[in-house]
Amino acid sequence: MFNTIKCDLTNAMKEKDKFKLDCIRMLKSSLQMEEINLKHELTDDEVLAVIKREVKKRNSSIEEYKKYGKDDVVASLQKEIDILSVYLPEELSDDELMKIIEETIKQEEATSIKEMGKVVKTIGNNYGAQVDMAKVSRIVKEKLS
Repeated sequence: MFNTIKCDLTNAMKEKDKFKLDCIRMLKSSLQMEEINLKHELTDDEVLAVIKREVKKRNSSIEEYKKYGKDDVVASLQKEIDILSVYLPEELSDDELMKIIEETIKQEEATSIKEMGKVVKTIGNNYGAQVDMAKVSRIVKEKLS
């Protein structure tokens, strides 16, 4: 995964696509910082976690900039999200997510809100980058309440 990003970086340089180049450079920098923090080469799952974190940061920034009417910055951030999303696996549909949550609740034999953590953790471990964990958490909370 990290090698793919490096190749895309050189391709963006060759294509002289400054915006894409800057975005991939920011991503590469974040990945290198994570490597330094963890003191080992990143696995694909760790790379995906970093990319997902970067997308999440941009999504929260978009919300803030929308409040203040900064449409040009919102468009720029959305373009960055589109570039970063290329590296993320396809997210599961709502129907698939509901099915997984219901199966996991049965599997973990969760009956109360106290067991929510177990269910969310299991889904996170099994599906990681394919699901939005905030959404999972919200749905599990509704199901167990």
